[in-house]
Amino acid sequence: MSFDSNKNHEGESRRTWLKTAALAGVAAMAGKRVNAAETPPAALPARRIPIAVSTYSYWHFGKDKYPVEKVIGDAAKLGFDGVEILHRQMDNETVPYMNKLKRLAFDNGLSLPLLSIHQSFVQPKAEDRKKDIEHTIKCIDMAVQMGIPAIRMNTGSWRTVKRDANYYKDGKEPPIEGYTDQDAIKWCIDAMGECLVAAEKAGVVLAIENHWGLSSNIDYLLEIYKPLASSPAMGMNVDTGNFVGDPYPQFERLAPYATIVQAKTYYGGGHYYDLDLDYKRIAGILRKASFKGYISLEMEGKEDAATAVPKSLKLFREVFS
Repeated sequence: MSFDSNKNHEGESRRTWLKTAALAGVAAMAGKRVNAAETPPAALPARRIPIAVSTYSYWHFGKDKYPVEKVIGDAAKLGFDGVEILHRQMDNETVPYMNKLKRLAFDNGLSLPLLSIHQSFVQPKAEDRKKDIEHTIKCIDMAVQMGIPAIRMNTGSWRTVKRDANYYKDGKEPPIEGYTDQDAIKWCIDAMGECLVAAEKAGVVLAIENHWGLSSNIDYLLEIYKPLASSPAMGMNVDTGNFVGDPYPQFERLAPYATIVQAKTYYGGGHYYDLDLDYKRIAGILRKASFKGYISLEMEGKEDAATAVPKSLKLFREVFS
């Protein structure tokens, strides 16, 4: 009898303890939920701006081309996010070669954000402009083959003055006799419009650049860009080094339209001209414009790329973080 009584007492005690423990657990969980609601979650780290390197950084149109494959390998070792391919630096235009570059970039965890090509629509003869339209459309197909989402576009220039130090200071280039800059602006709009038809079908962005010539005049560049901006394939590539006069107010005007930014450095002195660019100021302008795209390094100095490119990346990581 006493044994059964003790057993019942022990059972009752155990049930009481379990009930108390369960209630305490619920209260503790409720407290945690209340605290969690009162304490805001930790802020996520800011998204890092991706930085690519142009193959041009290793080859400034010299006699011997620096292989694109080697740039991809170098970029991976240094910690870049992507590689911009300069069309003229490619070894050839065959599908196996393009597939090789695409696979090499993929294996190294790199994107190929931009194919940088050349053309000029500042040509009075329609047949000459047509050739560069066809060249651009061919390059659109190449970009698709390599998985590249954007192409750098030029307006072109009159080619009436020598490209010397004075030209890069003032950018002045008079039209061919019998024509005006407004003629050239119309040619650019019409030709770009034809290219955009192919680009829209291919899903490739045509990013027009302030690349000297007609586009040295920022008003002209915007006059060409704005009528075409309704196309989902129209973009703008803003080059930090290609401004005549004070670059910062002009950069500030173009930054809201930027799809990609080419950022120049000049270690060892520039091949064509020198600029002392304030990249902290440039980064601030881009943040104000809510730019989130790629920064693509164009190291245009005479210093060996083996040392100048890492210096440039270090600078860009610091200011564009």
